[in-house]
Amino acid sequence: MAELAGLEDPKARAVNEKHGDDHGVNLGKLRAVAKRLKTQPELARELWDTQDTAARLLALLICRPKAFGRDELDAMLRGARTPKVHDWFVNYVVKKNPHAQELRVAWFADPDPVVASAGWALTTERVAKRPEGLDLPGLLDFIEAEMKDAPDRLQWAMNHCLAQIGIEHPEHRARAIAIGERLEVLKDYPTSPGCTSPFAPAWIAEMVRRSAPPAA
Repeated sequence: MAELAGLEDPKARAVNEKHGDDHGVNLGKLRAVAKRLKTQPELARELWDTQDTAARLLALLICRPKAFGRDELDAMLRGARTPKVHDWFVNYVVKKNPHAQELRVAWFADPDPVVASAGWALTTERVAKRPEGLDLPGLLDFIEAEMKDAPDRLQWAMNHCLAQIGIEHPEHRARAIAIGERLEVLKDYPTSPGCTSPFAPAWIAEMVRRSAPPAA
């Protein structure tokens, strides 16, 4: 904890706080600490229990993802309220855990929009990597009906799923683009030069363009 406190950077904290994250540690430096520590499940649990954001991010880098039980993961997600901890927890731990599919279904229908956003994130990965068994038209129906008025983090997760369906599944691409164009979610989101807009129609078009074979 003292080492993490020594890595605190006021400028980094100011930037992170704009995104809802209450820590000021450069993530590159945090990853360097994790690389030195390697996998240490017990230390990871102790760091998580501090409830300090930087400590929890470090915990997620040095834990053993498959070691957590279903109920433990559920409790951890509900306690992971800052965006970066939430994102890293879902991507670095839950996706590698054998309970991921069961939790995906449970979280997807949760009344808490932040918890539901985790269910959507896991669904988006299924859309891209293992779509068998998913009802893609049904997902599009749900997105079309609910995304416009969804809370921010849930809306972002649903929008990512919409874009992924359009990118990965040509048979649904036209409808995904049409939904994005009609709802206009994130259409005016500020995007840095060289970065892809999160507006689903633009996102889909750019990723499809990148994956197209070069012209002869």
